[in-house]
Amino acid sequence: MHTKPIKKVWDLNCMGNRGINNLTEGNILSGLLRLALPLMGTSFLQMAYTLMAMSWVGRLGSGGHSEVATRAEAAIGAIGMLLWLTGSIAYLAMIGAEVAVGQSIGAKKMRLAKAYASHTTTISISIGVIWVLLLFVFAEPILSFFKLDPAITTDAALYLRILAVCLPFQFVSYNFSGIYNGAGRSFVPFRNNAFGLVLNMILDPILMFTLGLGLHGAAIGTVIAQLFVFALFYYQIRYANPILGQFRFMIMPRMLFLKRVFFLGTPVSIMNSLYAIINMNLARVASIYGGHIGLMTQTTGGQIEGVTWNTSQGFSTALSAFMAQNYAAGHIERGRKAYIYALRIMLSVGVVVSIAFILFGGQIFGLIVPQEEAMIAGAQYLFVMGLVQVFMMFELTTQGMFNGIGRTIEPAVISITFNALRIPLAYYLASDMGIIGVWWAIAISSICKGIILPIWFTILYRREVKKKRPTI
Repeated sequence: MHTKPIKKVWDLNCMGNRGINNLTEGNILSGLLRLALPLMGTSFLQMAYTLMAMSWVGRLGSGGHSEVATRAEAAIGAIGMLLWLTGSIAYLAMIGAEVAVGQSIGAKKMRLAKAYASHTTTISISIGVIWVLLLFVFAEPILSFFKLDPAITTDAALYLRILAVCLPFQFVSYNFSGIYNGAGRSFVPFRNNAFGLVLNMILDPILMFTLGLGLHGAAIGTVIAQLFVFALFYYQIRYANPILGQFRFMIMPRMLFLKRVFFLGTPVSIMNSLYAIINMNLARVASIYGGHIGLMTQTTGGQIEGVTWNTSQGFSTALSAFMAQNYAAGHIERGRKAYIYALRIMLSVGVVVSIAFILFGGQIFGLIVPQEEAMIAGAQYLFVMGLVQVFMMFELTTQGMFNGIGRTIEPAVISITFNALRIPLAYYLASDMGIIGVWWAIAISSICKGIILPIWFTILYRREVKKKRPTI
């Protein structure tokens, strides 16, 4: 039987495919913003799911039962940590799709982009099913790690099992987002997640209060909303405006493609997974030194801090897709200029958010958990975090540039090293300063990462320029 050699796949050129946004030409700033703003919106929408649940749960104690609310917030916070870990694992396929599809498009090899889309979708389905089975079976042992009261752990375990219903579909939605991002179509994931959030906003108060399901009503609302988001992606890819033409969702993987996807996605997935695990350990320290108030402060404060995190992540992902196409096309200088624009924007946003956190931390925290004790603790957290927002934004933005040129290992090494140092530093500082020592451990490591990573990329860029003559 005659078979087509795999090298042929790399030589096909059909750039006229529907659904593709060519990022290798046109105005750099406007192109970057058109890509980054929907990505930022998508990140904010994903954060909003948890924040909205926290906001409604924070009102379960209305009528004088503030303890009910803070205990429920602690349960939501523990689940939020696990969802963070879940999203980090899903990054393996998502980042692989963003970079591999983006570079294939930049090199004008559309059959190759289509093959990568099929492989990352197969990977996301497989990993998603395995991960969800682990969470469902071992919910209680996993949640007992946080050292919460047994009653809180039991509530959180049921919440987690309800959410497990939608998580395999959410893995695939992450992967579809990566494919769209790599193709320069970041508005599609934003729109789909926006529809899902609106549905969740409608369902949460009905399920929690009208139907009396309380905390677990928020979980059911999230499940329905995430299934709806997946359905939108499926319809668009299969029927409405098939991106890359049509590609198969489940295939027999080929080792050449698997190696490339895992090479690109694994460092980012491991970096974010370890980051989530490290923050789970920090949450445990916060629970030991501050009880459920300490845990609630870190998890809720972290969600509020997502204002700058998600802004940075949006630009990071945009730079990854922008640089992937331009790097493959030999236009490395376009990517550098986009990076400079992004850093200037990050500096402006970071300064504004820092001032708000430092001066109005208690009031901001009270929008989510309107209890006095929680607002006092939240003000302390946001004050410390307000001092380092710019450094965190520089770190995340620079990660996107590394990812775009396929160098995902360097930022992972820096992130893992300094995030891991947070745990011993937190124990050391907390033993002397109390719970606020945990916040300072986070802040110190953020400063180090925000300084080192941009310097490292500057050195790497100069080396790349020597290998490739820049063209504009």
